[in-house]
Amino acid sequence: MGQSTPIGSRTILIVEDEALVRFDLVDFFTDAGWRVFDAEDADQAIVILDRHKEIRAVLTDVQMPGSMDGVKLAHYVRERFPPTVLFIVSGNAPIPESELPAQARFLPKPFDPHKLLRQIESMAQA
Repeated sequence: MGQSTPIGSRTILIVEDEALVRFDLVDFFTDAGWRVFDAEDADQAIVILDRHKEIRAVLTDVQMPGSMDGVKLAHYVRERFPPTVLFIVSGNAPIPESELPAQARFLPKPFDPHKLLRQIESMAQA
């Protein structure tokens, strides 16, 4: 448990069950110079996070199949890997800030990936 790579590392996990959306985000972040991992549900995401302590940012959709939704996954990540930058996205109604883990951001879909990248990079350097 715990993370050993400096917080400024450019490594992200994208958790999205819609394959085309996930692949587009993987390509976008890869082209921007990030090391990218991806998962289609929270269960896969947890396995990846446990294996790759260098992950510094997680972008997760809210609605996904599996044992937990994206909000529960974000709480798990915040508790287990506290310095991780968290973005929670959804095409449905916004998630109230009171339901989000500390220092997590909600983004409605569709979102501008360039703006998202700037936000992640500024939070990762904070």
